[in-house]
Amino acid sequence: MAEQSILVIGGGISGLTVALEAAEAGHDVTIVEKNPYLGGRVAQLNKYFPKLCPPVCGLEINYRRVKENAKVTFHTMARVESVSARDGGFDVTVSVAPRYINDRCVGCDACAQACPAYRQDDFNFGMSKTKAAYLPFEQAYPMQYVIDAASCAKDCGQKCKEACKYGAVELDMKPQTLKINASAIVVATGWNPYDISKADNLGMGKVKNVVTNMMMERLAAPNGPTGGKILRPSDGKEPKKVAFVQCAGSRDENHLPYCSYICCMASLKQTAYLKEQYPDATSDIFYIDIRTPGRYEKFYWKVRDMEGVSFTKGKVARVESAPNDDVTVTLEDVLSGKRVQRTFDMVVLAAGMEAAARQTPPPLDINYTAEGMIVPSTLKPGIYAVGSAKSPVDVAKSVQDATGAALKSIQSALAGGRK
Repeated sequence: MAEQSILVIGGGISGLTVALEAAEAGHDVTIVEKNPYLGGRVAQLNKYFPKLCPPVCGLEINYRRVKENAKVTFHTMARVESVSARDGGFDVTVSVAPRYINDRCVGCDACAQACPAYRQDDFNFGMSKTKAAYLPFEQAYPMQYVIDAASCAKDCGQKCKEACKYGAVELDMKPQTLKINASAIVVATGWNPYDISKADNLGMGKVKNVVTNMMMERLAAPNGPTGGKILRPSDGKEPKKVAFVQCAGSRDENHLPYCSYICCMASLKQTAYLKEQYPDATSDIFYIDIRTPGRYEKFYWKVRDMEGVSFTKGKVARVESAPNDDVTVTLEDVLSGKRVQRTFDMVVLAAGMEAAARQTPPPLDINYTAEGMIVPSTLKPGIYAVGSAKSPVDVAKSVQDATGAALKSIQSALAGGRK
């Protein structure tokens, strides 16, 4: 059984911040992360606010801090299976799925080159494929390949094993069960993009060249499926007329009844991506309300004043296929009172944020809002929630909140856990 530590469920930017702040204050911390890498949603962004930095900047610093701090232990491809309270803390059971690649991996790519099987790349939201033996992304931490056994046919993994001269491919690797003593637990489970295909009228999954805001991030990212070139998925054409549909599934009682906070800023940022690559491109932003809190208002002004950028206040009624793989958007223009129909090369849906805990709740005694957000005031002593597990927030606010959660978990540890 591991020594008493602070347990962080989730290794995204919030979880990393909690873990590192607590560890650098002298406390042992264990991170449990479901993905094969640390970094969460931030790793999938092209740039993030407030400085519009690429994610490798902030993540690389945090990865280095993790690597250099012996008080941080992390388990990827892991899930918390059970938690039982006791005096002074919690007994936690964690399951770790087999990676089929051990710690001798040097990231040489030999296994992937030899691998004959392919898989949909979930890091790129299915817009590309990887080999079944793959590195999640170029700057992934740990810098360690993983084999997706579900994508392997028969004994194709043997080719990966034969190709690895370091003995890193371990095809008989088994699941592990870990027991952890925790003085405090921080829930940093993050968020998922809302499955906007549930909104039948918006065309996701049915109409070519309709993508989500997170897919647009990957299209613009240098390590994305197009090498950072924004191209429409159906034919690789450079999109010169793009529509951004705000509140796609958000502020809708049939989907997400709340505002997801970041979507307006994401669309403004992605309009800037588009204009950087194609100065003559046009961007039409269809919105209910534009929400750019605090200092972000200046960024809104900047994008608003760009040539070829227009804003139309109105709820989009339909997104449909048009000739030549184009996309037609129909909406009611609130200010003119007219029904508007326009055709674009590509449409980007600003899908909202859904708390991951709503879909896969951790095995804890937690109260949730009707929307699946954790209610912090009802958490038991020694358990804390952070970032978008509680409400939709951006990266900067996630980091601020995580710093506070680190302090609370340290206080709990010093007080003897749940006392």
